[in-house]
Amino acid sequence: MSLTYSEGLRPCGHPDGVARGGHKAALRSADSLAHSLVASVPFSPPAIGEAEAAEVAAVLASGWLTTGPRVRRFEREFAAYVGAPYAVALNSCTAALHLALLASGVGRGDEVITTPLTFCATANVIEHCGATPVFADVNPATGNLDPAAVEAAITPATRAIIPVHYAGRPADIGAFRTLATSSQLTIIEDAAHCVEGASRAGKVGATADFTCFSFYATKNLTTGEGGMVTTPYEDAAEWMRIASLHGLSRDAWKRYERPGAVQYDVTIPGFKYNMTDLSAALGLHQLAGLEARYERRRAIWRRYDEAFADLPLTRFAPMPAGERHALHLYTIQIDPALAGRSRDEVAAALGEAGINTSIHFTALHLHSFYAKKYGFERGAFPAAERISDSILSLPFSAGLSDEQVAAVIAAVRGVLGAS
Repeated sequence: MSLTYSEGLRPCGHPDGVARGGHKAALRSADSLAHSLVASVPFSPPAIGEAEAAEVAAVLASGWLTTGPRVRRFEREFAAYVGAPYAVALNSCTAALHLALLASGVGRGDEVITTPLTFCATANVIEHCGATPVFADVNPATGNLDPAAVEAAITPATRAIIPVHYAGRPADIGAFRTLATSSQLTIIEDAAHCVEGASRAGKVGATADFTCFSFYATKNLTTGEGGMVTTPYEDAAEWMRIASLHGLSRDAWKRYERPGAVQYDVTIPGFKYNMTDLSAALGLHQLAGLEARYERRRAIWRRYDEAFADLPLTRFAPMPAGERHALHLYTIQIDPALAGRSRDEVAAALGEAGINTSIHFTALHLHSFYAKKYGFERGAFPAAERISDSILSLPFSAGLSDEQVAAVIAAVRGVLGAS
Protein backbone atom coordinates (compact mmCIF):
# COMPACT_ATOMS: atom_id res chain seq x y z
CA MET A 1 0.00 0.00 0.00
CA SER A 2 1.47 3.32 -1.07
CA LEU A 3 0.39 6.91 -1.46
CA THR A 4 0.25 8.54 -4.86
CA TYR A 5 -2.27 10.85 -6.54
CA SER A 6 -3.59 13.99 -4.91
CA GLU A 7 -6.26 12.01 -3.05
CA GLY A 8 -3.67 9.80 -1.39
CA LEU A 9 -4.66 6.66 -3.26
CA ARG A 10 -3.11 4.53 -5.92
CA PRO A 11 -4.19 1.54 -7.97
CA CYS A 12 -2.51 -1.73 -7.03
CA GLY A 13 -1.52 -2.94 -10.47
CA HIS A 14 -2.87 -1.84 -13.84
CA PRO A 15 -5.88 -2.66 -16.00
CA ASP A 16 -3.61 -4.02 -18.74
CA GLY A 17 -3.61 -7.42 -17.09
CA VAL A 18 -7.41 -7.65 -16.89
CA ALA A 19 -8.89 -10.07 -19.41
CA ARG A 20 -12.07 -8.06 -19.90
CA GLY A 21 -13.67 -10.57 -22.21
CA GLY A 22 -12.38 -13.62 -20.39
CA HIS A 23 -13.51 -12.99 -16.84
CA LYS A 24 -16.14 -15.75 -16.99
CA ALA A 25 -13.50 -18.37 -17.71
CA ALA A 26 -11.33 -16.94 -14.95
CA LEU A 27 -14.32 -17.01 -12.62
CA ARG A 28 -14.98 -20.68 -13.45
CA SER A 29 -11.37 -21.44 -12.52
CA ALA A 30 -11.65 -19.45 -9.28
CA ASP A 31 -14.99 -21.08 -8.52
CA SER A 32 -13.54 -24.55 -9.04
CA LEU A 33 -10.61 -23.91 -6.72
CA ALA A 34 -12.73 -22.22 -4.07
CA HIS A 35 -15.18 -25.09 -3.94
CA SER A 36 -12.39 -27.68 -3.96
CA LEU A 37 -11.02 -26.12 -0.78
CA VAL A 38 -14.17 -25.16 1.09
CA ALA A 39 -17.86 -25.21 0.28
CA SER A 40 -18.28 -21.55 1.21
CA VAL A 41 -16.12 -18.97 2.95
CA PRO A 42 -18.07 -17.03 5.61
CA PHE A 43 -17.52 -13.29 5.86
CA SER A 44 -16.41 -13.10 9.49
CA PRO A 45 -16.67 -16.33 11.48
CA PRO A 46 -16.28 -15.81 15.24
CA ALA A 47 -13.17 -17.23 16.89
CA ILE A 48 -14.67 -18.88 19.96
CA GLY A 49 -12.69 -21.35 22.05
CA GLU A 50 -13.20 -23.89 24.81
CA ALA A 51 -12.49 -21.30 27.51
CA GLU A 52 -15.47 -19.19 26.42
CA ALA A 53 -17.73 -22.26 26.31
CA ALA A 54 -16.63 -23.34 29.77
CA GLU A 55 -17.25 -19.88 31.22
CA VAL A 56 -20.74 -19.74 29.72
CA ALA A 57 -21.45 -23.19 31.17
CA ALA A 58 -20.28 -21.94 34.56
CA VAL A 59 -22.69 -19.00 34.35
CA LEU A 60 -25.55 -21.35 33.53
CA ALA A 61 -24.61 -23.55 36.46
CA SER A 62 -24.39 -20.56 38.81
CA GLY A 63 -28.06 -19.72 38.43
CA TRP A 64 -27.25 -16.01 37.90
CA LEU A 65 -27.63 -15.12 34.21
CA THR A 66 -28.22 -11.37 34.05
CA THR A 67 -26.06 -8.41 35.12
CA GLY A 68 -23.83 -9.54 37.95
CA PRO A 69 -20.25 -10.29 39.03
CA ARG A 70 -18.92 -11.26 35.59
CA VAL A 71 -20.17 -8.01 34.07
CA ARG A 72 -18.37 -6.01 36.75
CA ARG A 73 -15.18 -8.03 36.24
CA PHE A 74 -15.38 -7.57 32.49
CA GLU A 75 -15.73 -3.81 32.96
CA ARG A 76 -12.65 -3.67 35.19
CA GLU A 77 -10.49 -5.79 32.89
CA PHE A 78 -11.59 -3.96 29.74
CA ALA A 79 -10.90 -0.58 31.34
CA ALA A 80 -7.42 -1.80 32.25
CA TYR A 81 -6.80 -3.05 28.70
CA VAL A 82 -7.57 0.33 27.07
CA GLY A 83 -6.20 2.41 29.95
CA ALA A 84 -9.47 4.13 30.85
CA PRO A 85 -10.49 5.01 34.40
CA TYR A 86 -14.09 3.79 33.97
CA ALA A 87 -15.97 1.37 31.75
CA VAL A 88 -19.68 0.54 31.58
CA ALA A 89 -20.75 -2.69 29.88
CA LEU A 90 -23.92 -2.48 27.77
CA ASN A 91 -25.93 -4.57 25.34
CA SER A 92 -24.64 -2.79 22.21
CA CYS A 93 -22.43 -0.05 20.88
CA THR A 94 -25.64 1.73 19.87
CA ALA A 95 -26.62 1.88 23.54
CA ALA A 96 -23.15 3.18 24.40
CA LEU A 97 -23.38 5.97 21.82
CA HIS A 98 -26.88 6.92 22.96
CA LEU A 99 -25.95 7.11 26.63
CA ALA A 100 -22.72 8.98 25.88
CA LEU A 101 -24.70 11.63 23.99
CA LEU A 102 -27.24 11.94 26.82
CA ALA A 103 -24.48 12.09 29.43
CA SER A 104 -22.95 14.92 27.39
CA GLY A 105 -26.21 16.88 27.60
CA VAL A 106 -27.00 16.57 23.89
CA GLY A 107 -30.66 17.27 23.20
CA ARG A 108 -33.18 19.09 21.06
CA GLY A 109 -31.73 21.98 19.09
CA ASP A 110 -28.16 20.69 19.29
CA GLU A 111 -26.01 19.55 16.37
CA VAL A 112 -23.56 16.66 16.39
CA ILE A 113 -20.97 16.33 13.62
CA THR A 114 -20.10 12.89 12.32
CA THR A 115 -19.15 11.01 9.17
CA PRO A 116 -21.56 9.74 6.49
CA LEU A 117 -19.28 6.71 5.99
CA THR A 118 -20.51 4.67 8.92
CA PHE A 119 -23.25 2.32 10.07
CA CYS A 120 -26.63 3.97 10.57
CA ALA A 121 -26.47 3.61 14.38
CA THR A 122 -23.91 6.42 14.59
CA ALA A 123 -26.42 8.96 13.27
CA ASN A 124 -29.60 7.26 14.48
CA VAL A 125 -28.69 7.84 18.12
CA ILE A 126 -28.28 11.55 17.44
CA GLU A 127 -31.85 11.53 16.12
CA HIS A 128 -32.98 9.63 19.22
CA CYS A 129 -31.66 12.50 21.36
CA GLY A 130 -33.71 15.01 19.37
CA ALA A 131 -30.53 16.53 17.99
CA THR A 132 -29.46 17.00 14.36
CA PRO A 133 -26.72 14.89 12.75
CA VAL A 134 -24.41 17.05 10.66
CA PHE A 135 -22.28 15.13 8.22
CA ALA A 136 -18.77 16.15 7.22
CA ASP A 137 -16.77 14.49 4.45
CA VAL A 138 -13.98 11.97 4.94
CA ASN A 139 -10.32 11.87 4.01
CA PRO A 140 -10.20 9.72 0.83
CA ALA A 141 -6.84 8.27 1.84
CA THR A 142 -8.18 6.81 5.10
CA GLY A 143 -11.99 6.75 5.05
CA ASN A 144 -11.95 8.61 8.37
CA LEU A 145 -13.66 11.88 9.20
CA ASP A 146 -11.68 14.85 7.86
CA PRO A 147 -10.82 17.37 10.63
CA ALA A 148 -10.83 20.26 8.12
CA ALA A 149 -14.35 19.33 7.00
CA VAL A 150 -15.45 19.12 10.63
CA GLU A 151 -14.03 22.54 11.40
CA ALA A 152 -15.98 24.02 8.48
CA ALA A 153 -19.19 22.39 9.77
CA ILE A 154 -19.03 23.77 13.34
CA THR A 155 -21.80 26.23 14.22
CA PRO A 156 -22.99 27.80 17.49
CA ALA A 157 -25.41 24.85 17.78
CA THR A 158 -22.65 22.20 17.62
CA ARG A 159 -22.41 20.24 20.85
CA ALA A 160 -20.30 17.18 20.02
CA ILE A 161 -18.17 15.40 17.43
CA ILE A 162 -18.41 11.66 16.77
CA PRO A 163 -15.33 10.46 14.88
CA VAL A 164 -15.55 6.86 13.65
CA HIS A 165 -12.42 4.69 13.52
CA TYR A 166 -13.31 3.32 10.11
CA ALA A 167 -12.50 -0.39 9.54
CA GLY A 168 -10.18 -0.29 12.57
CA ARG A 169 -8.01 2.64 11.45
CA PRO A 170 -7.72 5.24 14.26
CA ALA A 171 -9.08 8.67 13.40
CA ASP A 172 -7.01 11.82 13.98
CA ILE A 173 -8.12 12.30 17.58
CA GLY A 174 -5.42 14.88 18.24
CA ALA A 175 -6.88 17.18 15.59
CA PHE A 176 -10.42 16.65 16.89
CA ARG A 177 -9.27 17.36 20.44
CA THR A 178 -7.90 20.72 19.28
CA LEU A 179 -11.22 21.57 17.64
CA ALA A 180 -13.19 20.38 20.66
CA THR A 181 -11.12 22.44 23.07
CA SER A 182 -11.39 25.63 21.04
CA SER A 183 -15.16 25.27 20.55
CA GLN A 184 -16.00 23.61 23.89
CA LEU A 185 -17.29 20.41 22.30
CA THR A 186 -17.50 16.82 23.54
CA ILE A 187 -15.67 14.06 21.66
CA ILE A 188 -17.49 10.73 21.52
CA GLU A 189 -15.46 8.12 19.64
CA ASP A 190 -17.30 5.43 17.71
CA ALA A 191 -14.76 2.64 18.16
CA ALA A 192 -17.02 -0.20 17.06
CA HIS A 193 -14.19 -1.37 14.77
CA CYS A 194 -11.22 -0.43 16.92
CA VAL A 195 -10.74 -2.31 20.19
CA GLU A 196 -7.00 -2.84 19.62
CA GLY A 197 -6.27 0.48 17.91
CA ALA A 198 -3.99 3.32 18.96
CA SER A 199 -3.50 6.76 17.43
CA ARG A 200 -0.67 9.18 18.08
CA ALA A 201 -2.90 10.61 20.80
CA GLY A 202 -2.86 7.28 22.66
CA LYS A 203 -4.79 4.04 23.05
CA VAL A 204 -8.30 4.12 21.64
CA GLY A 205 -10.58 4.15 24.66
CA ALA A 206 -8.46 6.54 26.68
CA THR A 207 -8.26 9.62 24.44
CA ALA A 208 -11.82 11.02 24.34
CA ASP A 209 -14.60 12.11 26.65
CA PHE A 210 -16.44 8.90 25.75
CA THR A 211 -15.39 5.93 23.62
CA CYS A 212 -17.97 3.41 22.47
CA PHE A 213 -17.12 -0.18 21.49
CA SER A 214 -19.08 -2.95 19.82
CA PHE A 215 -18.91 -6.63 20.70
CA TYR A 216 -21.27 -7.75 17.94
CA ALA A 217 -20.83 -11.24 16.48
CA THR A 218 -18.43 -10.12 13.73
CA LYS A 219 -16.24 -7.90 15.90
CA ASN A 220 -12.64 -8.57 16.97
CA LEU A 221 -13.92 -9.12 20.51
CA THR A 222 -17.41 -10.60 20.58
CA THR A 223 -20.01 -11.26 23.24
CA GLY A 224 -22.61 -12.18 20.60
CA GLU A 225 -24.32 -8.84 21.16
CA GLY A 226 -22.79 -6.26 23.44
CA GLY A 227 -20.92 -3.02 23.88
CA MET A 228 -18.88 -0.90 26.25
CA VAL A 229 -18.38 2.80 26.90
CA THR A 230 -15.22 4.13 28.53
CA THR A 231 -14.78 7.55 30.06
CA PRO A 232 -12.48 9.45 32.43
CA TYR A 233 -15.50 10.88 34.29
CA GLU A 234 -16.70 8.98 37.35
CA ASP A 235 -20.02 10.82 37.60
CA ALA A 236 -20.82 10.16 33.93
CA ALA A 237 -19.96 6.47 34.30
CA GLU A 238 -22.23 6.12 37.33
CA TRP A 239 -25.07 7.97 35.56
CA MET A 240 -24.75 5.71 32.47
CA ARG A 241 -24.73 2.59 34.64
CA ILE A 242 -27.99 3.67 36.30
CA ALA A 243 -29.51 4.85 33.02
CA SER A 244 -28.67 1.51 31.38
CA LEU A 245 -31.01 -0.38 33.75
CA HIS A 246 -34.28 1.56 33.86
CA GLY A 247 -32.84 4.24 36.12
CA LEU A 248 -32.83 1.90 39.12
CA SER A 249 -30.74 3.00 42.09
CA ARG A 250 -29.62 -0.61 42.74
CA ASP A 251 -29.34 -3.39 40.16
CA ALA A 252 -30.55 -6.91 40.86
CA TRP A 253 -27.10 -8.22 41.82
CA LYS A 254 -26.70 -5.52 44.46
CA ARG A 255 -30.16 -6.30 45.80
CA TYR A 256 -29.83 -10.08 45.95
CA GLU A 257 -26.14 -10.91 46.36
CA ARG A 258 -26.58 -10.99 50.12
CA PRO A 259 -29.56 -11.16 52.46
CA GLY A 260 -31.13 -7.85 53.28
CA ALA A 261 -33.34 -5.12 51.88
CA VAL A 262 -34.36 -5.56 48.25
CA GLN A 263 -35.86 -2.10 47.87
CA TYR A 264 -34.80 0.25 45.08
CA ASP A 265 -35.67 3.68 43.75
CA VAL A 266 -36.24 4.84 40.17
CA THR A 267 -34.07 7.93 39.90
CA ILE A 268 -34.46 8.65 36.16
CA PRO A 269 -36.58 7.18 33.32
CA GLY A 270 -33.81 4.91 32.08
CA PHE A 271 -33.37 2.27 29.40
CA LYS A 272 -32.95 -1.50 29.10
CA TYR A 273 -29.32 -1.37 27.92
CA ASN A 274 -27.55 -3.62 30.46
CA MET A 275 -25.16 -6.45 29.58
CA THR A 276 -25.78 -9.93 31.01
CA ASP A 277 -23.33 -12.21 32.78
CA LEU A 278 -23.82 -14.68 29.92
CA SER A 279 -22.43 -12.12 27.49
CA ALA A 280 -19.67 -11.05 29.88
CA ALA A 281 -18.60 -14.68 30.22
CA LEU A 282 -17.75 -14.66 26.53
CA GLY A 283 -16.18 -11.22 26.77
CA LEU A 284 -13.79 -12.09 29.59
CA HIS A 285 -12.09 -14.84 27.61
CA GLN A 286 -12.35 -12.99 24.31
CA LEU A 287 -10.46 -10.15 25.97
CA ALA A 288 -7.81 -12.53 27.30
CA GLY A 289 -7.19 -13.90 23.79
CA LEU A 290 -7.49 -10.56 21.98
CA GLU A 291 -3.82 -10.05 21.17
CA ALA A 292 -3.34 -13.63 19.95
CA ARG A 293 -6.29 -13.23 17.57
CA TYR A 294 -4.84 -9.90 16.45
CA GLU A 295 -1.63 -11.65 15.39
CA ARG A 296 -3.64 -14.19 13.39
CA ARG A 297 -5.54 -11.42 11.60
CA ARG A 298 -2.29 -9.61 10.91
CA ALA A 299 -0.90 -12.73 9.24
CA ILE A 300 -4.01 -13.01 7.05
CA TRP A 301 -3.82 -9.28 6.24
CA ARG A 302 -0.25 -9.70 5.02
CA ARG A 303 -1.22 -12.70 2.87
CA TYR A 304 -3.95 -10.65 1.25
CA ASP A 305 -1.64 -7.66 0.71
CA GLU A 306 0.96 -9.82 -1.00
CA ALA A 307 -1.59 -11.73 -3.09
CA PHE A 308 -3.41 -8.63 -4.34
CA ALA A 309 -0.43 -6.32 -4.89
CA ASP A 310 -0.52 -6.67 -8.70
CA LEU A 311 -4.31 -6.48 -9.13
CA PRO A 312 -6.25 -3.47 -10.50
CA LEU A 313 -7.49 -2.44 -7.06
CA THR A 314 -7.34 0.72 -4.99
CA ARG A 315 -6.37 0.62 -1.32
CA PHE A 316 -6.27 3.06 1.55
CA ALA A 317 -3.00 4.73 2.50
CA PRO A 318 -0.53 2.86 4.73
CA MET A 319 -0.54 3.46 8.47
CA PRO A 320 1.83 6.13 9.76
CA ALA A 321 4.50 5.21 12.28
CA GLY A 322 3.40 5.24 15.89
CA GLU A 323 -0.21 4.20 15.20
CA ARG A 324 -1.90 0.82 15.36
CA HIS A 325 -4.67 -0.29 13.00
CA ALA A 326 -7.11 -2.62 14.74
CA LEU A 327 -7.41 -4.71 11.54
CA HIS A 328 -11.16 -5.16 11.73
CA LEU A 329 -12.14 -5.01 8.05
CA TYR A 330 -10.01 -5.89 5.05
CA THR A 331 -11.34 -3.68 2.28
CA ILE A 332 -10.57 -3.19 -1.38
CA GLN A 333 -11.91 -0.52 -3.70
CA ILE A 334 -13.11 -1.46 -7.18
CA ASP A 335 -12.79 1.26 -9.83
CA PRO A 336 -14.58 0.05 -13.01
CA ALA A 337 -12.09 2.01 -15.12
CA LEU A 338 -9.29 -0.12 -13.69
CA ALA A 339 -11.03 -3.43 -13.00
CA GLY A 340 -13.28 -3.59 -16.05
CA ARG A 341 -16.34 -4.23 -13.89
CA SER A 342 -18.17 -2.59 -11.02
CA ARG A 343 -17.92 -3.32 -7.33
CA ASP A 344 -21.33 -4.99 -7.38
CA GLU A 345 -20.33 -7.20 -10.31
CA VAL A 346 -17.18 -8.27 -8.49
CA ALA A 347 -19.18 -8.98 -5.32
CA ALA A 348 -21.68 -11.07 -7.28
CA ALA A 349 -18.91 -13.03 -8.98
CA LEU A 350 -17.22 -13.74 -5.68
CA GLY A 351 -20.55 -14.84 -4.25
CA GLU A 352 -20.94 -17.34 -7.09
CA ALA A 353 -17.49 -18.65 -6.18
CA GLY A 354 -18.61 -19.21 -2.58
CA ILE A 355 -16.90 -16.13 -1.15
CA ASN A 356 -19.09 -14.02 1.15
CA THR A 357 -18.37 -10.29 1.09
CA SER A 358 -19.95 -7.16 2.54
CA ILE A 359 -20.15 -3.41 1.91
CA HIS A 360 -18.94 -0.95 4.57
CA PHE A 361 -20.78 1.30 3.97
CA THR A 362 -23.39 2.87 1.77
CA ALA A 363 -22.96 6.51 2.78
CA LEU A 364 -25.68 7.52 5.25
CA HIS A 365 -26.82 10.64 3.39
CA LEU A 366 -27.78 8.40 0.46
CA HIS A 367 -30.20 6.32 2.57
CA SER A 368 -33.84 7.31 2.18
CA PHE A 369 -34.47 8.55 5.74
CA TYR A 370 -31.59 11.03 5.79
CA ALA A 371 -31.92 12.00 2.15
CA LYS A 372 -35.62 12.83 2.57
CA LYS A 373 -35.42 14.50 5.97
CA TYR A 374 -32.42 16.70 5.20
CA GLY A 375 -32.62 16.97 1.40
CA PHE A 376 -29.28 15.33 0.70
CA GLU A 377 -28.37 14.57 -2.90
CA ARG A 378 -25.39 12.97 -4.56
CA GLY A 379 -22.42 15.29 -4.59
CA ALA A 380 -22.88 16.48 -1.01
CA PHE A 381 -19.89 14.47 0.29
CA PRO A 382 -17.89 13.37 -2.75
CA ALA A 383 -15.05 11.51 -0.98
CA ALA A 384 -17.46 9.44 1.10
CA GLU A 385 -19.54 8.73 -2.00
CA ARG A 386 -16.56 7.51 -4.03
CA ILE A 387 -15.61 5.10 -1.25
CA SER A 388 -19.23 4.06 -0.74
CA ASP A 389 -19.59 3.20 -4.43
CA SER A 390 -16.35 1.23 -4.68
CA ILE A 391 -15.67 -0.38 -1.30
CA LEU A 392 -15.84 -4.13 -0.78
CA SER A 393 -15.00 -5.99 2.43
CA LEU A 394 -13.47 -9.44 2.00
CA PRO A 395 -13.74 -12.37 4.45
CA PHE A 396 -11.53 -11.49 7.38
CA SER A 397 -11.37 -13.01 10.85
CA ALA A 398 -9.05 -14.92 13.13
CA GLY A 399 -11.59 -17.70 12.70
CA LEU A 400 -10.68 -18.25 9.03
CA SER A 401 -8.57 -21.30 8.20
CA ASP A 402 -5.54 -21.19 5.91
CA GLU A 403 -7.59 -23.09 3.32
CA GLN A 404 -10.36 -20.51 3.46
CA VAL A 405 -7.87 -17.66 3.06
CA ALA A 406 -6.38 -19.45 0.03
CA ALA A 407 -9.88 -19.80 -1.44
CA VAL A 408 -10.50 -16.06 -1.06
CA ILE A 409 -7.20 -15.23 -2.73
CA ALA A 410 -7.82 -17.62 -5.61
CA ALA A 411 -11.33 -16.29 -6.19
CA VAL A 412 -10.36 -12.59 -6.07
CA ARG A 413 -7.48 -13.14 -8.45
CA GLY A 414 -9.68 -15.17 -10.76
CA VAL A 415 -12.51 -12.66 -10.84
CA LEU A 416 -10.09 -9.83 -11.59
CA GLY A 417 -8.43 -11.70 -14.41
CA ALA A 418 -5.21 -12.84 -12.75
CA SER A 419 -3.99 -16.42 -12.57
